[in-house]
Amino acid sequence: MDNQKDNSKIKVCVGLSGGVDSSVAALLLKQQGYDVFAMFMQNWSDAETTLHGDCEWEEDRFVAEMVARKIGIPFYFINLSKTYRKRVVDYMFDEYAKGRTPNPDVLCNREIKFDAFLEAAERLGADYVATGHYCRKEIACGTDGKPLQTPEGQPVYRLLEGTDPGKDQSYFLCQLSQEQLAKALFPIGHLLKKEVREIARQAELMSADKKDSQGICFIGKVDLPTFLKQQLEPREGQLIEVFDAYYSQNEQYRFMEETMNSLTEDGKARMITSYISEDKELPAAEGSRLVPEKLAALSDSQLRRLSSPVDYNLTFQTETYRSGKHHVKKTRYKENPFGRIIGTHEGCQFYTIGQRKGLGVGGHKEPVFIIETDPVNNIVYVGEGHTHKGLSRSCLRIAPEEIHALRPKLLPPVGGLGRFDIRIRYRQPLQKGWVLMRESGAYVIFDAPQRGITPGQFAALYKEGEIIASGPISDERQNKKDITE
Repeated sequence: MDNQKDNSKIKVCVGLSGGVDSSVAALLLKQQGYDVFAMFMQNWSDAETTLHGDCEWEEDRFVAEMVARKIGIPFYFINLSKTYRKRVVDYMFDEYAKGRTPNPDVLCNREIKFDAFLEAAERLGADYVATGHYCRKEIACGTDGKPLQTPEGQPVYRLLEGTDPGKDQSYFLCQLSQEQLAKALFPIGHLLKKEVREIARQAELMSADKKDSQGICFIGKVDLPTFLKQQLEPREGQLIEVFDAYYSQNEQYRFMEETMNSLTEDGKARMITSYISEDKELPAAEGSRLVPEKLAALSDSQLRRLSSPVDYNLTFQTETYRSGKHHVKKTRYKENPFGRIIGTHEGCQFYTIGQRKGLGVGGHKEPVFIIETDPVNNIVYVGEGHTHKGLSRSCLRIAPEEIHALRPKLLPPVGGLGRFDIRIRYRQPLQKGWVLMRESGAYVIFDAPQRGITPGQFAALYKEGEIIASGPISDERQNKKDITE
């Protein structure tokens, strides 16, 4: 917004959470002369699922109210628990039950903060809703430098990464529409986190030194297994470790390897990710760049299969033997060169691809990760080490009906391809890759293999720091028959 305008006639509702970010957002807007009021939303009231007892949201509300009083703005409270349950929590339960991993923060922004909460704010006279997200918004311009407009004559907006690379939250807003973005303000997107805290300290705001929330959007820090077990019944299943030898004889993995090799300049594609965490990578693996002409020549059926994970069909036979002095007859599994059963789990709906903690697996030199879940047969497959072949993939699909384009004209046309930066999880460094648009969806092929591509998570497409489009990663396990025919 232009600070030279008379902002006093513009009414802004700040979603005040009790945290330092939304507090400073409210303070800055007040200093810029806007007619500001605050509203705290309660999205959850079940104390049994939170890690800090039944008063966490009440404590946050108290801090938020004290901040509003300090700044000198009206404070309101709204209970959106029923709406949140219907639009976010029920969806989460449904996705986990199907063995997928949803992102509740993305849904909360799309369905709650910039929908139900926005509607409530507008009933109180708000022209805009402001949040403490670390992202930026600006009007898009054409090559002639003139502002772009929608067919209805409204400005076209760009959603950009926040200035602080360690706190950028644009990914969480990847599902917003142009209509929602038009009503949104992000007052701290141009600031670093340390600057935000310093502003709060200088203003003596109660939230200045409050720790950042680590929990689900506007619920608080949640014990996720307990949360899920409210509706999803535990069901014991096998925990199977997959050995490296399995991939040499697996038809799908050979197809993936041969196809990726055929798409490079020298026939040597990388198949193992170098990514370990946000701040650590393995030494770069060998592999040549992808050739766009070869990518464009891929058929829809090839792309569909390339986006499909490896299918783990491991079977284990038993044998009887006699043990001890009394030669007691016992049963055990025969050795299998491709894997072994190493334990049990409580239900694959409680686990996600790439997960390391909470498996209860010991006796390995390197960390053990979940590489796949089979919700139909209730099996969780794991692999040892960061370089395990089952942990890396190079291709994903977004179903055509799931593609959400914030700037549709910047996407390739059907049959075309384009160069993008891609993010498949929050705080992941942007990854380079190609997007191929087909009738069967948007296919993302990464320059380097990605770790833990997870059905249900959102893939966000960026250009020069701007979100262009996004969509949930398709669960190709449900489409094996279509892929192989």
